Amino acid sequence: MDGSTHNSELEIENSARVIRASEISQYAYCARAWWLGCVVGVPATNVNELQRGATMHRRHGQAVWLSRALLVVAAALVVLAFVIALGSFVR
Repeated sequence: MDGSTHNSELEIENSARVIRASEISQYAYCARAWWLGCVVGVPATNVNELQRGATMHRRHGQAVWLSRALLVVAAALVVLAFVIALGSFVR
């Protein structure tokens, strides 16, 4: 591989941007809307709905985190109960 090919590959890697799931959804729903917002940079007109959606996603993320934390606590309590029960049988 010559040096120019390697440099162009690095430029492609460095210029690559993250494509979010919401962009894919927007493109699937309306490719023109995606193009206007993500390529041309026309601002969205439904700012209130977008903010409400972001708030709902944040709350959902917090609920998921809490449920996982409670699951870890529950598993730790089950292990502790097992150790205590096992200790009472050993005596």
